[in-house]
Amino acid sequence: MELEQEVPGGIAHFPDHRELVVTRVERKQGRQRGRYLIHFGEYSLSVLEDVMIKYRMTSGTVFTKEELAEIVVADERQQAYVHSLYILGRKQRSRTELARRLTDKEIQPAIVEETLDRLEREKLIDDTVFARQWAQQRISSQRKGKLWVRQELRQKGISKDNIAEALGEVSDEEEWDSALQCGRKKWRQVRGEMLDQKRKTMAYLMRRGFTGELSRRVIQRLAAESQEAEMDEDDTEWPDMD
Repeated sequence: MELEQEVPGGIAHFPDHRELVVTRVERKQGRQRGRYLIHFGEYSLSVLEDVMIKYRMTSGTVFTKEELAEIVVADERQQAYVHSLYILGRKQRSRTELARRLTDKEIQPAIVEETLDRLEREKLIDDTVFARQWAQQRISSQRKGKLWVRQELRQKGISKDNIAEALGEVSDEEEWDSALQCGRKKWRQVRGEMLDQKRKTMAYLMRRGFTGELSRRVIQRLAAESQEAEMDEDDTEWPDMD
């Protein structure tokens, strides 16, 4: 008995100039769920259910190798699209991030670009919206500075114009509030003299992407608050004796 051989990634070993009849359709299980193994006698080809239905790959249907070549490409396109939806369902991504993930799956560059263009037309990826939401969330919720966020967005492949627009929508007051809350927390954690508090808090703020100027303003505010608190304590310890 001859073993059936599936040709991975295509139909290179399928015979030329010969009709290929579907002899059996087998549904895959486990991680391959949603895919079907289409048998052509001793050969077989795996496709997604959507592709199988579209091309009516049922028992008895006849194909040529050229027709199957088109189906292989259609299946790869659909795989790229379905995998993209899976990725985006877990977490929003920039176009460049998604391209990297698809490339890691060894999807052809041309199909990667086609898939990304389709997702953009369907408004499922949008670097302008992504950059805006990322900047707002990182600065307001994660207490990061604009310098930090700018670098993150660059690494995600966002254009300079989109980065500038996204960061421009975060007001100076919002970044100041984030820096002040972040600095105040660190200030309280530092033990020792005020000089140590200033030095360590300043370094901490700059590591989080706040500019030197903004960090110095925060340190000045925190030092003033600390001095005021000490004065209030002195007034409490030495009540007015009049």
